[in-house]
This record gives sequence, structure tokens and C-alpha cells, in this order.
Amino acid sequence: MQLKLRHRGPDDEGLFEDPTRQCALAHTRLAIQDLSTAGQQPMESEDGRFVIVFNGEIYNFPVLRQELVRQGEVFRSQTDTEVLLKLYAREGQSFLPRLQGMFAFAVWDSFTKTLFLARDPLGIKPLYIWRLDQTVAFASEIRAVLQSDIGPRHLNTGALYHYLRMGSVQEPDTLIENISLLPPGHSLIWHNGQATLSRYWNLALTEDADPVEPINPAVAAELTRNALTQSVEKHFVSDVPVGVFLSGGLDSTALVGLASAAGHRNLQTFCISFDDDEFNEGGLAARTARHFQTDHTDVRFRPEEAAGLIEDYLSAIDQPCNDGFNTFCVSRAASQHGLKVVLSGLGGDELFGGYPSFRRIPQLTRLHRRAQQLPGRRLLGRLLERIGHGHRVRRLGEFLSSQGTVEDAWRTVRGFFTDLEARRILEWLLPGSQHDGGLPVQQTVTLMSTDEICQINELELTGYMRNQLLRESDVMSMASGLELRVPLVDQQLIDTVATIHSSVRLRPGKLLLAEAVPEIPEWIRNVDKRGFRFPFESWSRGPWKHLFRDIHSSCPVKCDTWYRLWLLFALQHFISTNRVEISLGKCAGLTYRTAAWVIGLTSCGFYTVSTVYMTRTAGRLALCRHLRQQRQRSVRMFACGRGCLRPTRSSLRNSPMFSSATDRSNSSCWTAGDRTSFMTTAFG
Repeated sequence: MQLKLRHRGPDDEGLFEDPTRQCALAHTRLAIQDLSTAGQQPMESEDGRFVIVFNGEIYNFPVLRQELVRQGEVFRSQTDTEVLLKLYAREGQSFLPRLQGMFAFAVWDSFTKTLFLARDPLGIKPLYIWRLDQTVAFASEIRAVLQSDIGPRHLNTGALYHYLRMGSVQEPDTLIENISLLPPGHSLIWHNGQATLSRYWNLALTEDADPVEPINPAVAAELTRNALTQSVEKHFVSDVPVGVFLSGGLDSTALVGLASAAGHRNLQTFCISFDDDEFNEGGLAARTARHFQTDHTDVRFRPEEAAGLIEDYLSAIDQPCNDGFNTFCVSRAASQHGLKVVLSGLGGDELFGGYPSFRRIPQLTRLHRRAQQLPGRRLLGRLLERIGHGHRVRRLGEFLSSQGTVEDAWRTVRGFFTDLEARRILEWLLPGSQHDGGLPVQQTVTLMSTDEICQINELELTGYMRNQLLRESDVMSMASGLELRVPLVDQQLIDTVATIHSSVRLRPGKLLLAEAVPEIPEWIRNVDKRGFRFPFESWSRGPWKHLFRDIHSSCPVKCDTWYRLWLLFALQHFISTNRVEISLGKCAGLTYRTAAWVIGLTSCGFYTVSTVYMTRTAGRLALCRHLRQQRQRSVRMFACGRGCLRPTRSSLRNSPMFSSATDRSNSSCWTAGDRTSFMTTAFG
């Protein structure tokens, strides 16, 4: 488990094993606060009772530390980790609402044999938990949790369905059964094999402000300015230099402007630019950098370089998603220039209403209300979903046949495949799954708001940002040993801005943000929003074309955009590299199942590995048909008793993915002792 997280913490690592062999903790460290060995983790309390592993940053730890010093505490380090450890020893979990930062941490109580887990309010830092019977394993990435091997790696069909629908796995689910994410703003206590979940913070975007007389825009701008200034300033708390990802947009420019106003000089800023003017923001970023006198680095990106990075990017992926390559590339550039910490403008569009969804969703809900008067509305919708030309028309058809809620409209705007398309793909990937009763109904979100625009705001913050942007930003930055901080995704900032009525806070063009940060130059204010995008569509027809050849030829649903293709390709890669077990269901009359490994070399040159289940004869035939349908080439199968098909040792040795992935001796997970009360973890 620790080996799988070494990229997240290249500076140091440590291990702890409870003398009773009931708990083992592992940690890899990216040294940012107190660079000495005094900050090594796992960190034990002076009396040896408590042991902590911690991932993230507590920005207000100096204030909390001073409070503890006044109470008589003596510190051995200058780290926020030790502050957390002493707070828990004194107060238990009651101190969680006082923390300001991004965090996921665990504390083991060696006296009571109790494990305590906590995650930050907005879910910036991930915490994966695998619970099976009386055993629990947890880590910062799912591939590290899987190394504990405490149970079978069964594919979670429900999570897969929602992944196809929305382009990312929806929390708290993961693609592996029995593995989930600890929800943001929650803690968990594990004792005697039982888990107790508690919430300590909740996102509240209510309409408490008076909608008739909303707060004056000038007052709102001042309130927002103060909250932004405080957030940016505390995100600079570090014993190493802090850089900024600078694009041609409002959000990152606002961060640089606020940092400059606070007196931060010679900032290192980074941008990726392209030859294609449609995607190139390098000129705007360079002009902004000159304006604020930053030390600017522009990384020029060309298609042939993208092709050369694809294998490294695939190695960095944790759970599959359609996002992350842009963060992977710019993080790599920042790391190569010696940085360990960067700020990102992520979260500005969600908090201040910058996405087109804030306009399109009200248009869709109005359209649905008008269409309710038409006879045959649902029939027309189903017809468009089935035979509509283009994926947007098919998603519109699905919306017309729905209830027409804000959530339905949001899924139409943000969705990838319709319900019908997702089920067809599941039947293609998992033959027989339609007949097993395993496919879920549409997942719904419990919205706290009743106002339409606030509901969109809530969905973007908790649905899109949390499930996709935050998760991928963490994984892809940490792949280069880089800590990415997000000042616009800050609990105190959101709590403050949420008191401003949506009619002021969510004005078009992120007007509140622009008014709160007058340092933003005019050439940034007046440019149309483009977002931090890469020319993926042209790459999918050029240097990346070979990756999608098999999907084009065999997928039953038309993949007419790059992101549909990538979604399926990334899924295949996740299943292969993590040895996920897939049941073929009740196809071909299967009744008796035994496990088998199948290794195939696909046409794009990557090994694919999957686990399937089969009977002796019927299973072989069904498997062969399944593989032929997916057009996998150079498949080598070998019979070895009881109808199982397994690869030879030589084929395993020749597989680059199996050379380390199947070597259990490399795992840092301890499984000796009483498994009924065993715990293992790795943090980085």
C-alpha cells in the first residue's frame, strides 16, 4: 500500500504496527510544514496512546497551536500534524468544526483499540475506505486500498452506471464493491468491527436573505473581498515557495491580484499554451503575468507531446474520469521547476455562477413546463432519445420524458450517456447484467435549497466539482509530488458568500467576483469565458486515434465525441490495471462459476486484464464469444483444471502491468494476527 502512494510523498515515509497486530499504518510525506524529521509520520503522542497519519494542510494551525501552548502543551515540531494529534487527545472529535483547511486523517487509539477517521468539509482531500466483515482498510487513493487485498475486487455495477451517465464516479460510491469514500464533512469511528458515521458540517446555500431587498451589491463586494483576502492569505501558509496556475480567466487572475495586493512578490506562475488559437490562453496569461510582475513559465504544448505523455498519464489515473490531463500536464511543469505547492482558481465558476449551466438549466426547465401542455410529450421524448441525431438531441429527448426537475435538467447539461445508452453499454460490457436485476434506478440528490438557481449552485458544487474536479486535481497534482490548494473552495469563504442572495452572488459573468477584485485587468474582464481546455477533439482524430480503434468498432452506442471515447477507454484501463473482477451474469446458461484470468494485447499496444467467471465448457464458449465481440487481439488462453482459463507464467512475466501488480510480496499490508479486528492503511 505504501509503495502505491510513494509518488504522493517522495520526501519521507514511515510505518507503524500496533504491538497487538490489530492495526498497521503507513505514510509517505511531502514535506511542506517543518521540513525536519520532526514531522515524520505516523506520529505518536508522548504517552504512546495515539498515533496519527494525516494528508493535507490545516491553515489555521498556528492559532490552534498557540491556544494549546497557553493550556500547557509542549510541542516537539512546527507541524500541523502535531496540532491535530494534541487536539484529538484533548477534545476527541469535537474540535473538527474549528479546523480550516483540506484534510483526511486517521487516529488510532491503542488503549481502546478505536480508529477515528475524518475528512474536510468540502471533500478536497479523498479518503477511501474498504470495509469487509471485521476488517477495514483505507488510503488516499483507491489503488492503494486495493493493495490490502482484504476481499474480492468485484465491479460495482451501480457505480459503473452512474459513471457512464455523468462522466465520473459519484461519491460516496466507487467502482469496487464495498469500497466507498468517507463523505465530506464527516467523521467515522471504527470499534470492534462496527462503524459509526457522524456529520460535523453541511453545505447550506439557503435563501435566508431577503429576496425582495437583497444585500446591496457594493456591500456584497466588500464582504466577498474580505473573505477572499483571508482565504488567499491563509493558503500561502507554507515553509516552501507557493506558485499559482495562471490561465486567461477571472478566477486565477483574481488569485494573483489578491496575492499581489497582500504583498506577495516574485510569484511563480504557470500556464500551458497551444498553437491552436481556439484553446490558447498563453497570450492573456503572459500579459497578466507582466502586469503583476510574476515569474511566469509558459509551457508550449504540441500534439506529438500529448501522444508521448499518454502512458505516464494513464499510470497516474486512480479512478477513471474524463478530466485531469490538463492538471497532470501543468502540475508536471510546476514540479519540474522545483515547486511543491501551487494555488488553483478551481471553484470560482461553481461559487460565483460562471458556468453556462446557470443559464441553460433555467431555459430547459421553462421548456419542459411549456411542453407539458403538448399531447404525447413523453412519447416524443422517448422517440428522440432512441433515434435523435446527435448525443445532445438524445439527451434532450430523455429530459422531455422526465419529470423536468432542476436535477433532471442538470443531468441533461452535464451528462455523457442517456439512461438508455448507459444500459446498452452495460449489456455490452457485462452480458446478462440486464437480467440479473443489478442495474440501479436513477440516483437522486437531496438538495437543501428550494430556489432554482441555488439548486444549480448546489449541484455544481457537490455534483460536478466534488465528483470530478477536486478528485482529479488531487490525483493529478500529487502524481508529480505537488500539493494543489484551492482558495476558492474554502469553508469560511463559502459560509460567508452563501449569505449573499443568489440574485447578487450569481449574476452573469461572475460579476460579484470581478467587483470584489478590482485588480483584475480589463483585458481579462472583457474576454469570453473559455475555460482551461485542451484540443482533445482533434487529438482523438490524430495522435490518440489508435487508442479508440476497438471502441469505435465494437461499442453498441455511437461515440461521436472525444469524451465519450475517453470515458470507455479510461474504464477499460481501470479494470485492467486493478484486476477488477467482472461477472458475465446469466449469459449462455452459466450456473457454476470459477475464476479465470484472461490476458489480451489490444491493438493499441496496452495489455488488458480482466477476471471473468465461467463454467467448464459453456463458459469457454461464452468467453470466446465475449472476447471476439470486443475484438481483442492476440488473446492467449490456457486450460488448467475445473474449466479455468489462466495465463502461463511467461505471459505474466511479459506483461508490464503484471510484473509488479500481481506480486503480493511487494505489498506493505500486514495480514497476520486476528483478522476480525485488523486494520491497515496507507496515507500520502
